[in-house]
Amino acid sequence: MTSTPRSTGLGRPFWSLWSSSSLSNLADGVLKVALPLAALRFTDAPLLIAGVSLALTLPWLLFALPAGALADRLDRRRVMLAANTVRAVLAALLALSLLTGLGGIWALYAAALCVGVTETLYDTSAQSILPQLVPRERLDHANGRLHATEMAMNQFVGPPLGGFLVAAGLALSLAAPAALWLVAVGALLLVRGRFRVERERPTTLRADIAEGLRYLWRHRLLRAFAAMVGLSNFGTSAVFAVFVLYAVGPDSPMGLSEPAYGLLLTTTALGIILGSLAAAGAVRLLRRSWALRASSVAFVALVGVPALTANPYVIGAGFFAGGVGIAVWNVITVSLRQRITPDRMLGRLNSGYRLLAWGTMPLGAAAGGAVAQFAGLTWVFVSMAVLTAVIPVWLLFIGDADMDRAEAAGTR
Repeated sequence: MTSTPRSTGLGRPFWSLWSSSSLSNLADGVLKVALPLAALRFTDAPLLIAGVSLALTLPWLLFALPAGALADRLDRRRVMLAANTVRAVLAALLALSLLTGLGGIWALYAAALCVGVTETLYDTSAQSILPQLVPRERLDHANGRLHATEMAMNQFVGPPLGGFLVAAGLALSLAAPAALWLVAVGALLLVRGRFRVERERPTTLRADIAEGLRYLWRHRLLRAFAAMVGLSNFGTSAVFAVFVLYAVGPDSPMGLSEPAYGLLLTTTALGIILGSLAAAGAVRLLRRSWALRASSVAFVALVGVPALTANPYVIGAGFFAGGVGIAVWNVITVSLRQRITPDRMLGRLNSGYRLLAWGTMPLGAAAGGAVAQFAGLTWVFVSMAVLTAVIPVWLLFIGDADMDRAEAAGTR
């Protein structure tokens, strides 16, 4: 386990993690806007533009399971430190290649793929280390604070900053994340202690992965939530892989500038911030089951509103509602997952969960590019709204009693 002491509050180690995560997510937010806008400098083909999102998310399909096994084998803090260091070096090299004129669309793909691999390691370890830093009864509070700030940086501050940096200089927009990741490394170094879970007996990496998958597969509630998030992420990845074509440029339906595009994306982030802070109140008011059902309806609005209008204010309202839904959903389900799962298996459970939940993102990006290429952008929004509408129907069969029983079993 860890030598870090626990207390009734969140404590200094949590706030050091919070600072590091905030900086890391600010870097992510800048990069996720900078990469597709950089791709527009080389091509306007929907399939090639979607390829950036495909490369960035493909590691969640290919590398999630080993990442989880490594998070349960290695010191989780050290894994996070190494991942952020590598991401900083990759972003700096990409900025240098574009500054010297050596970069192109394939350099973007390669960098996005490598950054995605390190993201699987960082995010899996970050989610698994939290129960080692704060008491389990404080996880809702900790997750709410952490998620609100992560999303504020990732989607509220990062995207408009990325848009302005791209307008100022493409290489600058890629050098900035490199610097932020390095500062995040410094903040994480302030977290003291050992965060390697003690193992009862030596096992192989393959056996560890198999054990985690069996645990997830046999747990009906966790399996269902992972599949639902997978559907949602497929839909949102399909939409946002090509949304830049719908939004940016004088010939696009929305006709936005690059900075305006970044600002539009902040409406989702604003919803996420407010939703993260309001999640506990939503649970008290609606109970967990109805809070999750309301969140899933907001997912449909997030992907479907552009099918109805090109008005940026109406689309922004849909994005805001979707952001609230994402935040409430994540605070509830992540805290539930951390309470249910034994600490020794949390990394593998998180990676298996994300294989189902996030492994659909590259598939969605590819599908979005293909549908846009051959049927048009509007059909991407329509088809993904229909797909995500399955989730609120599915949730009618999951109630508060199911979650209460799962938590009670997990604490025994």
